[in-house]
Amino acid sequence: MTGYRLDPSYRRPNKGSTILAGSPLRIFRLSTAGVGIAELIEGNQGLPAGHQRLTDRLVDAGAIHPIATPVNAVSAESVTLVVPTWNRDVTITHRGPIIVVDDASTVPCSFPSGCTVIRHDINRGPGAARMTGLAAVTTPYVAFIDADVSVTADWLQSLLGHFDDPRCALVAPRVRSAELQSNSLLNRYEVLRSPLDLGLQPARIAAGTAVSYVPAAAMVCRVDAIRQVGGFDSSMRFGEDVDLVWRLEQLGWRCRYEPSSVVTHQPRPSWKAWAVQRVSYGSSAAPLARRHPSSVAPAHVSGWSLLIWTMIASSHPLAAAVIAGANAIGLRRKLPDLSTETTLLVVNGHRFAGLQLANAIRRVWLPVALVGCLFSRRARLITAAAFAATLLDRRGTPPAGSIDPCSYLAIRVADDACYCAGVWTGAVTERSIAALVPRVSGWPGRST
Repeated sequence: MTGYRLDPSYRRPNKGSTILAGSPLRIFRLSTAGVGIAELIEGNQGLPAGHQRLTDRLVDAGAIHPIATPVNAVSAESVTLVVPTWNRDVTITHRGPIIVVDDASTVPCSFPSGCTVIRHDINRGPGAARMTGLAAVTTPYVAFIDADVSVTADWLQSLLGHFDDPRCALVAPRVRSAELQSNSLLNRYEVLRSPLDLGLQPARIAAGTAVSYVPAAAMVCRVDAIRQVGGFDSSMRFGEDVDLVWRLEQLGWRCRYEPSSVVTHQPRPSWKAWAVQRVSYGSSAAPLARRHPSSVAPAHVSGWSLLIWTMIASSHPLAAAVIAGANAIGLRRKLPDLSTETTLLVVNGHRFAGLQLANAIRRVWLPVALVGCLFSRRARLITAAAFAATLLDRRGTPPAGSIDPCSYLAIRVADDACYCAGVWTGAVTERSIAALVPRVSGWPGRST
């Protein structure tokens, strides 16, 4: 590691002994030595012996992110590529071993020269195909790459450096949607808002954080670690990558998102295929909720925030303002040294909670909201506000010239509706409402 990068959430008010940072936001109280270490991290300077305890806590909270030293491409020889495929040619090249798992293709497919090909007699799904490939891996690292993903010659270099950390089990690159020559409306939307593209900021990967999952379309893993947790759940057709990451994290392994490495993924070729994909993604919520009941929720908000937005929705804004004011006063008493920050903390906390609830209305609770709209003017106003909140999303407004705002918003509505259909389909199949219920807890977290 060559140092640490500050998370965008990182703040140390007045250069004092308190850090506000992480996802979810946490408060760190520093000793005198800790203040010195924080100053060195902020200045991107070398750290003294004994820094590990503090830096580990900050890394595990998502307050800072390790900068991995890029490794020489020859290290790729210690990585086996496992490529599951079905009815698709595999064209990827790699200096090390390649294992292609043909998941019972029904048409002839071509594969790289010299690769190992393992064939399934029946189609078992991508998770099972990856497990078949994993069983044949003899190198210390494995990269899972979907057949419709394209990589550059150096895509592994900034990823492998993270494995200098013995606790790091998985590193994933940024997966961008490929820009096609057709430049269709669908393709332009996917380039802007592919569910596989998790953005520009590095992050830890953990449930309930800014980056709570990464797609198995492209990820590099420490073989011993994923074998320890049993690998992918072969019974899951969708969401098996999310499940793997969460099981690794629960056992104390670290998982990293490293967007300095970028690969491209072929988008769905038609609106029908696109809609089926979104429904399929939504259908994984209920199985994940059964396996990880504390990690899957359409919204995770504090009791204060839920009460405030309930007051606003029931046309009691004054009561909401009084509650928010009392919340700010209470927080200021707990954090007297952060008196200038507490109002901002409270406002931003409740604002983010409101956006989460609006997102949940569009993507999970939409059937209930639409039924309510038939009978209640207030329900219609709340639902309209939830859709209007799309404009406040961090990717809510497309860049000028890429796609017109009306088309973008119409596709966003369809996107959310398809995902919602999948969530409810999964809930019915699993006979569980766990994926439909919000999680309410205290805020903010505290670390001393």
